[in-house]
Amino acid sequence: MICIKNSMGIDAINAVNAVSFEADKSNNNNTEYHKNFLKWLEYFQKNDLVGCCAQTDMKGERLKRPAQQTDPDMYLHVVEKRSDGIVVRGCKVHISEASIADEIIVVPTRALGPDEKDYAVSFAVPADYDGVKQVVSIHNFRKREHITKGGDYGYTDSYLIFDDVFVPWDRVFLCGENEHGGICALLFALFHRHSYSGCKPGIGDTLVGLAALAAEYNGIPKAAHVKEMLKEIIMVSELGYAAGYTGSDLGKPEVYIPGMGNVPYGPGSFIPNSIYCNVGRCLTGEAVFHEQEILCNIAGGFPSTFPYEKDLVDPELKPLLDKYLNRNPNVPVEDQIKFWMTFSDFTCSGTSGVINYGNYHGGGSPIMEQIAITSQYDIKLRKSLVKSLAGIEPLKAGMLRKP
Repeated sequence: MICIKNSMGIDAINAVNAVSFEADKSNNNNTEYHKNFLKWLEYFQKNDLVGCCAQTDMKGERLKRPAQQTDPDMYLHVVEKRSDGIVVRGCKVHISEASIADEIIVVPTRALGPDEKDYAVSFAVPADYDGVKQVVSIHNFRKREHITKGGDYGYTDSYLIFDDVFVPWDRVFLCGENEHGGICALLFALFHRHSYSGCKPGIGDTLVGLAALAAEYNGIPKAAHVKEMLKEIIMVSELGYAAGYTGSDLGKPEVYIPGMGNVPYGPGSFIPNSIYCNVGRCLTGEAVFHEQEILCNIAGGFPSTFPYEKDLVDPELKPLLDKYLNRNPNVPVEDQIKFWMTFSDFTCSGTSGVINYGNYHGGGSPIMEQIAITSQYDIKLRKSLVKSLAGIEPLKAGMLRKP
């Protein structure tokens, strides 16, 4: 789980670095957002802190924009500007590892219009800051008392309630620049989807191991359908990794803006290629529940009704359970028991359900990646290629280009 403890903050930092620079530029350098950010970043790095990103708002009436909400607090917004800072109110939800972070980096959650400037706000505050209330959900696998495992795993997420929180100006990185607020939202999502293309292959390694050992312990490792299903998990993981790698290789200090295409943006730091980041995230995100189906197919119903730990060590039951839980005489039954308990953790527990939701929706659910892909991909060029092949009209000079 080291990935999620660091990627959220790092991805927000990359986004705010570019956006704060551009916001100052559009304000003719009458603001000091980027200076504020760099000063905060130096403090963050010198003290080796952990950051999380608070992006997703409660959203309230989901078919209404922020300015149309019956309750304006459904999106975090500025309620007061002072000479020494701002006061904000709202609630950010599903914020991974906020409870163990040192700093919370707040960014907008969506594109914003000219009447929504109060929602275009970005800043950083300590996780235990005055006025910030955390409603924490803890997701840990069932504790064991007798049968050891390789380590304890789990994570937390929080509802972050900003109850009229004062933020000094030197910690404010955006305030009212709605055109940059929307880009900030997109950039964090882009960087986080890029991170996911590195994270998901690690998860895929675990899933392949679970599937392969389940087949081995069930005595069916050479079955054709097992090899077919292992292939599916491997392909998704490696294609996701390849997309993320390509997104890095094609990165440039520019961002995609609708109607303008890719334009230079930020102080020169590279931004990964949006198409490949979204392709990698969408491909792997859509596969989450199918991968669970594959694990279920290979394992059968065994994990869902596996005995509790205390039954497994009960003096009267242990000899009988050791006898009847032994599915493969070539593997010590103690190892089989440890494996199936772990398999159940990752597939049948309450925590595994939460993890699957996170793997599906984290960084944006697949529909958001689909929108990004289809809106940014040059479909017009592909239609022109086919028109040329069909003899409808020739290709114009300069149409073909590298991505």
